[in-house]
Amino acid sequence: MSELQTILPTNTWVDFTWNDFIQLQKNPEYEKAKCYYHNGQLRIEMPPVGSDHSRDNGIVVILVNQFAIAKSIPLNLLINCSYQKPGEKEIQPDVSYYLGERANLAPTGSSVANLNNIAIPNLAIEIVNSFLADDLGQKRLIYEDLAIPEYWVVNVKKARITAFKIVPNGGSQRISESVVLPGLDFALLEEGLQRSRQTNHTSVAAWFLTCI
Repeated sequence: MSELQTILPTNTWVDFTWNDFIQLQKNPEYEKAKCYYHNGQLRIEMPPVGSDHSRDNGIVVILVNQFAIAKSIPLNLLINCSYQKPGEKEIQPDVSYYLGERANLAPTGSSVANLNNIAIPNLAIEIVNSFLADDLGQKRLIYEDLAIPEYWVVNVKKARITAFKIVPNGGSQRISESVVLPGLDFALLEEGLQRSRQTNHTSVAAWFLTCI
């Protein structure tokens, strides 16, 4: 338990046992932390996040929701939901979606979503203002291992989206158009991100509706 008696580093992966990770989650100092666990390693991300991160999170959600509604794709949206494979993994994407036939399988309740008992989301999104390499690397490996069908990394500094389709063998493949939201081109979403730098979200959403 010595790990719990010192201040743990944030935004980096550290060796950590699963049992100590569970104990750490009970510590009020880490109540608001985002935690990731994979292959015996823990990563802690502490708030606050900046306004740029929050703004991009907001506009991405608005545009994805608009697209799904316009195309009559059922959805359930979860913000900062923690998903856990007990004893093995935990993730907490900024945004996750249950889409189409999976929409009604989204978890409910106040506890961490146990992936032994519930379906995985179709789409996980990380909004990244720094430490981009980690989201494209180690975090992506977790999403591959969990076989979440699609994973996006939104680069706040460059208003760019790097998206991956998770393939059956556990790897991933870069994509330019969403598979789980057929017809959604990432270049269009990126233009929406860029427009949001210059104008309000309502104006960006109105423009987006004319493009889909």
